[in-house]
Amino acid sequence: MITPETTIFDDLESNVRGYCRSWPAVFETAQGAWLRDENGRDFLDFFAGAGALNYGHNNPVLKTALIDYLTGDGVTHGLDMSTVAKRKLLETVRDTLLAPRGLDYKVQFPGPTGANAVEAALKLARKVTGRQSILSFTNAFHGMTLGALSVTGNAMKRAGAGVPLHHATPMPYDGYFDGTTADFQWMERVLDDSSSGLDRPAAVIVETVQGEGGVNLARAEWLRHLASLCSARGILLIVDDVQMGCGRTGPFFSFEAAGITPDIVTLSKSIGGYGLPMALVLFKPEHDVWSPGEHNGTFRGNNPSFVTAQVALEHYWSDDVLEKSTGTKGKRVAAALNDIAVAAPGISTRGRGLVHGLVFDDASQAGKVCQVAFERGLLAETSGASDEVVKLLPPLTIADDELDHGLRILGDAVETVCS
Repeated sequence: MITPETTIFDDLESNVRGYCRSWPAVFETAQGAWLRDENGRDFLDFFAGAGALNYGHNNPVLKTALIDYLTGDGVTHGLDMSTVAKRKLLETVRDTLLAPRGLDYKVQFPGPTGANAVEAALKLARKVTGRQSILSFTNAFHGMTLGALSVTGNAMKRAGAGVPLHHATPMPYDGYFDGTTADFQWMERVLDDSSSGLDRPAAVIVETVQGEGGVNLARAEWLRHLASLCSARGILLIVDDVQMGCGRTGPFFSFEAAGITPDIVTLSKSIGGYGLPMALVLFKPEHDVWSPGEHNGTFRGNNPSFVTAQVALEHYWSDDVLEKSTGTKGKRVAAALNDIAVAAPGISTRGRGLVHGLVFDDASQAGKVCQVAFERGLLAETSGASDEVVKLLPPLTIADDELDHGLRILGDAVETVCS
């Protein structure tokens, strides 16, 4: 492998950079499920921009719409002004996402990132209820800003805040103990016991699948129990769908399979369609208690993102073709990973839709597998409390032969590391 020229990155860019350390290449172009570095080497992408590229790199349908908008001098920066691009997006959100699912939500544009959406959701929940505390879950990840970090579980990321993170209490996620609804016994007890020392929270924030936490899956019955628990006690339920929304688990919203209706939903990453920054907060109309300008941001009106988001929703979510395809491909991945796990002791697998993980009893092996996979042309990252999981997030639009190719590379990498 040719050693890439990285002097400028090493000399000028902060030590905080991360992914480039795992993937020592200088990437130049990308198309579909592939990235190409400046030396002409191709890499199959099972990372997909940490879930921001569900429709692949430079998706031609979205690229055409974006180019047409820019060459037509469409508004680029609009804060929260009304624009044609925003109107079309809101109409498509209403007609394609909300109405068919019987969801009655208001839409807020909080800023361009998932952390912006989470911060807005936490602020809104506190304003609606007049309470301060938030319940989160073990192994959760919700972002790197202070509010989002307060409800994030990872100790290293929390330590980066440099200040105490208050007004949040972690509870056991599904499977943290024995994988039954008995997991709620502690949560219910402390909520209902006036002597427990736990103040009634404003909200509970949850991921239906914890991606950064290690591809941990919440069962539908667990989510229904959680929703019922919150409803009975006047606690708002926030579902963080930043990474697992936009079809990653199959349905557009990851909570659909559980049959629940959260009070607040956060979306980002692939909601922009093309990988352009964008985030949304959806919430029930009765919770729209914001005063004008009470939560704002300079880049909450990224109109090129509105354009690609609208076209993505219209093109991929006006029917159930992509949802069914994701389910089928997910089964293909699950079968391949199961074969890998059966062949190598100390490995298990879990996943849903097109988010899957290989879990290593020896955590050090996961990083080694990703390194070998990179050397053979596959991008995959680790996740979990000890980076013990190889996490797979291929584009939803990946072709079957590309998917099989990547899974073969992964299987060979596991054999190399674990044999």
